[in-house]
Amino acid sequence: MRDPGPKPSIPYWHLWVDGEGISRQRRCHLTNYQLQGIGPADPQWNDRQGTQPSTVVFTVQPVGWVGEWHENPAPQWIVVLCGRWWIESMDGTRIEQGPGEFSFGEDQGCTERNGRKGHRSGTIGSEPAVLMTVQLHSGPSREPCHAR
Repeated sequence: MRDPGPKPSIPYWHLWVDGEGISRQRRCHLTNYQLQGIGPADPQWNDRQGTQPSTVVFTVQPVGWVGEWHENPAPQWIVVLCGRWWIESMDGTRIEQGPGEFSFGEDQGCTERNGRKGHRSGTIGSEPAVLMTVQLHSGPSREPCHAR
């Protein structure tokens, strides 16, 4: 096996709720990687997030789609497969993501403020945004960047 290189640090955006019930976004990193082999395969970097029940949902958001203020249905990893989309949190932070980028949506339990609760999101450009979500069957955490 060749040198696997340094331990990875993979960025993601975390949409979370602070103690006042306001949704916010923070750039975080997955860093809890271990170099492990699977069967006879060479070792690879794995960051195991724990075992819990989950549901995988594939979503196709049409061109021009906008999801007005809403909360995620459950804490969920959201991976952009193709196309582009944006997410705006209650604090005014707006991010854009494209293929291969991902976020963790955990804005359940927001307090409505000035007509805002949770987040808004929508597609960018002339093609649909195709997303894969992994909805976790667990309650939200109120700690930003807790997934490492």
